[in-house]
Amino acid sequence: MVKVKKSFFERLTGSTNIEPENYDRETSIQPTAVYEEDRPSSMFSASPEKPMQEESLTSGDGSEGQLTIDVYQTDTEIVIKSTIAGVKPEDLDVSISNDMLTIRGERKKEEQTPEENYYYQECYWGMFSRSVILPVDVLVDKIEASMKNGILTIRLPKSDTNKTKKIQVRGF
Repeated sequence: MVKVKKSFFERLTGSTNIEPENYDRETSIQPTAVYEEDRPSSMFSASPEKPMQEESLTSGDGSEGQLTIDVYQTDTEIVIKSTIAGVKPEDLDVSISNDMLTIRGERKKEEQTPEENYYYQECYWGMFSRSVILPVDVLVDKIEASMKNGILTIRLPKSDTNKTKKIQVRGF
């Protein structure tokens, strides 16, 4: 029996990879889903008809979700955009160190609902972070971050290190 850990995408979306009906387990090298009949009985709750969830979509296990981002450049700046719905701007931590920008935060549930009341649970709740290595040098003092309609936009002005400056050589 092989237990397969859910991928980040499966944890983030709450989806589960389902094998096609004509899938042959005996000839498969790596199974992509864990079925109830493959789970040990200790993974079941007190009522046998209601199995416990294998992996929660909250950060109770200590893992962090990873943000999806868009990074692009204009002539004068690097722009990073990310969807961060449900998070207050004051609950975000955006920091830069050398050539790496890091975004951290936590999406908190507003109400506690028992697991057995869910039909679908696809939203990611809990801690998340994302680090990006910047492709060019930026002016750290002029970085701006704003949030509108759940979209975080970070504007990083490029430094003028690519400009060529002619240096006068003095003779003695």
